[in-house]
Amino acid sequence: MDFSGYQHPSDIILLAVRYYVSYKLSYRDIEEILAERGSHVDHSTINRWVINFGPMIESNARQIKRQTSSSWRMDETYIKIKGEWWYYYRAVDQFGDIVDFYLSKERDEKAAQAFLRMAINTNGLPEKVVIDKSGANALALHNMNVNLWLSVVFMLSLIEVIDVKYLNNIVEQSHRPIKQKMAQTLGWKSVDGAIATMSGQEVWTQIKRGQVGDLSLPAWERFYALAA
Repeated sequence: MDFSGYQHPSDIILLAVRYYVSYKLSYRDIEEILAERGSHVDHSTINRWVINFGPMIESNARQIKRQTSSSWRMDETYIKIKGEWWYYYRAVDQFGDIVDFYLSKERDEKAAQAFLRMAINTNGLPEKVVIDKSGANALALHNMNVNLWLSVVFMLSLIEVIDVKYLNNIVEQSHRPIKQKMAQTLGWKSVDGAIATMSGQEVWTQIKRGQVGDLSLPAWERFYALAA
């Protein structure tokens, strides 16, 4: 990552970004913490750091994330941005490891397809996907299976689709950090801010679950290593 042109050193920038996406701290909270350490940074500057570097860190993490199991739990939750509801698609595997995530203005088959394509590109084709009474998700998976059936790559197995509510509890519970951050911010003021925050939160969760980085290092060092 290129930190040239910034008034503050990279270690302060990355510390502020990690504090915001990892803990229940506001930009003003982090402003006070950094001031105590002798670094005077306005909270609006920290906001710009998160928006700029959060997606970059997530992109780097995506390149080295360990693949999940082939049994996924897929769901979407509501996210408020600029006073409007958006839809945050997520999937975890049977052990709770993060498969992928995707923010969409719409909740339809097209959005579900976009999420599934992205998740498969990173993690490979799942054997099983558990959904929860979502017609759009079911249709997206059905159409994907049709394409697999018609594909010249005929050796690929079709995706087993399971609609059982209690099996999806694990992904619904994993929405909590995102929901808590949204409540803390009283809803995000920009799409870029929402994407940056959620990207950073997902990376931090992946790091803590051992999905990203050198497991011999503590979690915070694995986070900072993504900016190297």
